[in-house]
Amino acid sequence: MVSVLGVLEDGQRIAVKRLSAASDQGIEELRNELELLARQEHRNLARLLGVCLGEENLLVYEYMPNGSLDRFLFGMRFEWLDSTESSRLSWELRYKIIQGIARGLQYLHEESRYTIVHRDLKASNILLDANMNPKISDFGISKLLGNDLTHASASRIAGTL
Repeated sequence: MVSVLGVLEDGQRIAVKRLSAASDQGIEELRNELELLARQEHRNLARLLGVCLGEENLLVYEYMPNGSLDRFLFGMRFEWLDSTESSRLSWELRYKIIQGIARGLQYLHEESRYTIVHRDLKASNILLDANMNPKISDFGISKLLGNDLTHASASRIAGTL
């Protein structure tokens, strides 16, 4: 899947996630992501604004001007961060980000109507808004589980962490 920046007629910036052509796995991931995101609303989850299914399969999300967390952890320089040597985040900001990620996961695991396990949580799937608030994204391989899931049975779930 490829994400591109879009602009609506009213000037609102959006992120458009386009599915690669002729990918059965991709179509299944898109349907899974759509089904999960349509049911979720939390300040630390990427917000789905719209969908287009047809010749082209597209998901439209709120735009995250600071991109993904991996940009800050693994490489680029930003003059407004607290370190001039690299793109290191201040400890205060790191704490704020990890708290937001934890709140999003707690919602998915315990507070949502459905128990959802992301299965691909990594820095590139954590998006940062204009105020560096984290938003968990890319629910393509997430698992929707029954509400009777226990921590012991969760150990059988595979994914990235």
